[in-house]
This record gives sequence, C-alpha cells and structure tokens, in this order.
Amino acid sequence: MQDFIEIEDICIAKTYNRFPIMFVKGKGTKVWDSEGKEYTDFLAGIAVNVLGYAHPKIVNSISEQSKKLIHCSNFYYNEPLIKYAQKLSNILPDGINKVFFCNSGTEAVEGALKLARRATGKTDIIYMENSFHGRTFGALSATGKSRYQDPFKPLVPGFHQVPYHDMDAIKEKISEKTAAVIIEPIQGEGGINIPKKDYLSKLRGLCNEKGVLLIFDEVQTGFGRCGYLFASEHFGVTPDIMTMGKAIAGGVPMGAIAAKSEIMAKFVPGDHASTFGGNPLACAAALATLDTILEENLVGNAKEIGKYFLDQLKKYSSSDQVKEVRGLGLMLAVELYDEALSKKIVQDALKAGFLINQTANTVLRFVPPLVISKADIDALILFLNTYFLK
Repeated sequence: MQDFIEIEDICIAKTYNRFPIMFVKGKGTKVWDSEGKEYTDFLAGIAVNVLGYAHPKIVNSISEQSKKLIHCSNFYYNEPLIKYAQKLSNILPDGINKVFFCNSGTEAVEGALKLARRATGKTDIIYMENSFHGRTFGALSATGKSRYQDPFKPLVPGFHQVPYHDMDAIKEKISEKTAAVIIEPIQGEGGINIPKKDYLSKLRGLCNEKGVLLIFDEVQTGFGRCGYLFASEHFGVTPDIMTMGKAIAGGVPMGAIAAKSEIMAKFVPGDHASTFGGNPLACAAALATLDTILEENLVGNAKEIGKYFLDQLKKYSSSDQVKEVRGLGLMLAVELYDEALSKKIVQDALKAGFLINQTANTVLRFVPPLVISKADIDALILFLNTYFLK
C-alpha cells in the first residue's frame, strides 16, 4: 500500500485528499481493501453504484459487449446506443423524448447550457446559490460555491446567481437576455437541500411566463435515487431540458442530456459532439442498469427502505449536535452544527467499516446502493447511536 501511495505522489496530480485505503474488490453493498478489511458502502461512489458491486447483469453486459464492440465512431450507428435510447426515452418525464449521450454529468451540463443558448438565441443563465453542476468551465460558472469558482475566475460571462428559494430574486434577474434557469431538484453537494413543496412549480410557471427554459440537473438525483426514477416526479414538474450522469450506467462513465423534441431539434450536425458518447460498451451497461432497476423494483425499494433509514436517522433530531435530518428516498443527510465533529464521524466510520461522506462542511451524506438492506442500515445506526443518543 505504501509503495502505491509513493508512486501516486510522483505520477498523479494532487487533486484529491485520499483516505489511506486501496479498494480491490466489491460485491453487493460490500467492498474490501488491500488488507482484506470489509466495508459497507453508504456512498456508492457518490451516488454512482446504484446496483452495488459486481451485479451479475452489469458484469455480463460489459463482458459480452466487450467481446463484440467496445467503441465505434459516432459517424456510424450502433445497436446498444439505439436500444438504450429507446428504453430511456420511454421512462423519461412526459414530453422529454430526445437524448444526447456523453461521458459524465459535467459534460451533460455543458451540453445543456449550449442547447439552451442555441434553442433560444439568448445568452444568460440563472443558477442557485449553494448549487453544484460540475467542474468544467460552463458547469463551474453555474455552480454556486465560491471555493470552487474563485481560483478559476474569470468564468464564462452571462451567469447570474440567486439565493435558493427566492422567487423574487429570480424575477429580478430574468431579462431579455435570459436563456434558462438551471437547478437541481434536490441539491446534492450543497447538503441534500430539498425545495419547498411549491417552489419548483412556481419556478416552472415563471419560466413559462417569461419564455425562459428550465433545466433540471438530475445527475445525482436520477435513476431511482430519491424513490422515483427522477426527483422531479416528487414535485410534479417537467423541465425543458434535463441532465443525467452518475448512476446511469451502474459505474461505467456516462452522461446524457434529454430535452423536448422541439428544443433538441435546435442542435444540428456539427453543433455538439462527444467522441466516446454513446459508445457500445457504456450503452450496454446502461441498458443492463435500467433493466435491473425496473425488473427488481429498486425504485420502490429506495422509497420503502429510504423511509426506514430516514426514520432511524430522525431519532437524532433531538440531539444537541444535530441541526436537521432530511432526505428523500436513499438521498439522506444529517446536518450537524460542528464541522470538526462531522469530519471525525466520517473518519471513525471508516475505521468501523462504513463508507459515508461529509459534504457542505457539516452534513453527513448517505447515498448508498439502491440494493442496501435493513440489516446494513441497522449496523450503521448502531454505530451512529454512540454520537447522537445519550
């Protein structure tokens, strides 16, 4: 392990503060490090591994496709791409029926921003404080966190931040130049922040009134994570454009933009492209992932077991250490008052064999595989009880 760390220090950019652990294999909700220690994963590669590890349908799809065709240029048709596009378009929100495939969530956001400008002929984008849309320049320009933005200014012009939940601020920012408003239906990196019941519907109405497109970033919230296939279903609101990534292919890198037909039609050959986007291997994995989510009713499991998990966490609401417990489905958070305690719990959990995450400084985030069991949750709760129950 130490040899590998020393090699990494020499060869790899220092953009991550890694824990001194190397994972070598996983199965179901469990992963094992190079020393043979077992961990239960409540992070899922940051909401990526929705089927857990080594799910046979994913493994088989990748294996079989790799024997036939891993990559071909988008100059040509490929069968897994078309099969997956048809399957995906059938489960997207009503009216959202055209897709474009890329390699990641941030690429999907970049494409969505380009599409909004192309479709409207306008330039400006309104985004939310405390949001996170990615690390590339367009996505970063729409990310409401100064610590991510400041080192890389000047950013892309035409982006305007407004406070979350402040409709008056959005009304003030909308102008004849505004192409779109971009928002996460539930803020992920911002701390699992859930909008007020009518916020998104009011935002939809305002966008309709002003002739502004509405973009939903479902990169972290999509594919069953929140107890529906897409988090927007919780609120009964359909966007004009939506972005997807993370869980879309069960761990294989992939992203997607989806939009209403008349909007996507504004993209013409040469406007946008991705060398690896929609490659046969990723699409085969994505098709197996979506089939499994539907066949094994993992959306229902996320809703049911997510409620059980949330109910257990809510026992901590009376703790002096806890500011709030919140979440939908299997996207849950315990917000603390103390950043140092939050960090300590993450580190102690690792020692105890649980992978959890600290986000927004004081928030413990739980986004486990959708196959997580009550037994897994009970074991984690037993560990957390020592901090929050006296």
